[in-house]
Amino acid sequence: MAKRATAREVAERAGVSRTTVSFVLNNVPGIRISDETRRAVLAAARDLDYHPDISARRLLSGRTQVVGFVLRQNPDQAFADRFVPTVLEGFSQAASAQNYKILFETIAPTAASGSYSHLLRERHVDGIVLSGPRSDDNDLLELHRSGAPVVLLGQLPGSHIHGVDVNNRGGAMLATQHLLERGHTRLALITNADPVYTAAADRLDGYRQALEAAGLAYNPELVRYGNFTPQSGAEAMAQLLALPQPPTAVFVASDTVAFGALHAARRAGLRLPDDLALVGFDDVSLSEFLDPPLTTVRLPAYGLGYAAAEMLHRLITGDEIRVSPLILDTELIVRESSGPAAPAWKGGDR
Repeated sequence: MAKRATAREVAERAGVSRTTVSFVLNNVPGIRISDETRRAVLAAARDLDYHPDISARRLLSGRTQVVGFVLRQNPDQAFADRFVPTVLEGFSQAASAQNYKILFETIAPTAASGSYSHLLRERHVDGIVLSGPRSDDNDLLELHRSGAPVVLLGQLPGSHIHGVDVNNRGGAMLATQHLLERGHTRLALITNADPVYTAAADRLDGYRQALEAAGLAYNPELVRYGNFTPQSGAEAMAQLLALPQPPTAVFVASDTVAFGALHAARRAGLRLPDDLALVGFDDVSLSEFLDPPLTTVRLPAYGLGYAAAEMLHRLITGDEIRVSPLILDTELIVRESSGPAAPAWKGGDR
């Protein structure tokens, strides 16, 4: 009987990565792949008569067929963040295709030492995907050094842990540059989280770099820190609007946090975008239905989860991982919440 073609052979014939082959053949949404590349992959699969064999994907005996999806957040933060369900949906589809069950866990930032190793040992998972890596997470580094299968949704510089991420810094620069191009010079930032989270630190860096490239000094007075929730966005926005010279525009590095920021602006009597411009990050499903619809940075949330599950499977089975970290693109989606600069709000009537 003729040997079955493999995904690796399809990738080699098409001149692309195995991840790209999977994105194309599974028609994963939110991933920008050129028509030429898509045609090349489909032609290679057709020429090789490639068909994924689900039964051949079963792992050797002794494995649990369970993988963990871990959020390094408090439960209230994790469940408030509307970005998470879409990532989890992509992760679930890819994991199910490899016959895995999923264990979902939230682990508080202040959790006791050893929480990750306990998860792998006591929950009997074959590996974990961790969303929300922190630069101070020594448990994660120890787990990686032990050889446990771990994939990050994000990056931990200097750790060499495999991961899938988006261009957080570049996306934040897009958002900030958009507001600068609209004429705003007193431009504030509300982060998605404490900068100990690497994604938050990267988005802060992108904001700062865009200001500096435009010849504007970075002003810490115009930076406030969210913590994944709408409430944190409302509190941060209220603080910014109470400044003697409030901003004319705010980049909020999370749509979920931006929901609260928008609420606070309205409670202060401001109209968007006439009185204040607002840009978010993530493009969660509700963003286009806000009043006004939210300008935001779109990232492939579904694709993030999908690619992370595939990378984890290859790590568990000892297959080669050719590209890590895998960085997915972002794009700016301009809607009605961003507008031209206006005089700084002083409170009361304009």
